[in-house]
Amino acid sequence: MARAWEADPSALFERRLGKSAEELGHSDGKDACPDIWQLDNGDIAVIGRDLTSHFATRLPEGVSLAADERLVVIPGNMLGAAKPDIADA
Repeated sequence: MARAWEADPSALFERRLGKSAEELGHSDGKDACPDIWQLDNGDIAVIGRDLTSHFATRLPEGVSLAADERLVVIPGNMLGAAKPDIADA
């Protein structure tokens, strides 16, 4: 059965949404950093800590993870800082 949506691995990073981790005080510029990017096909890439194994057994009702999906966590203020860059639905 085909999925309703599939990620395109050929998409390119187009623009950061919000501020960098360094600007928000979550990095000293020397370590790996959380980030949010819009891809050239309109999809969104989120770089965060992989906490799939920690949350997998306590997902809310109706939420599931496919074998090829990961649950990542980013700082809350990072998403807030991206709000002006995200178009209204």
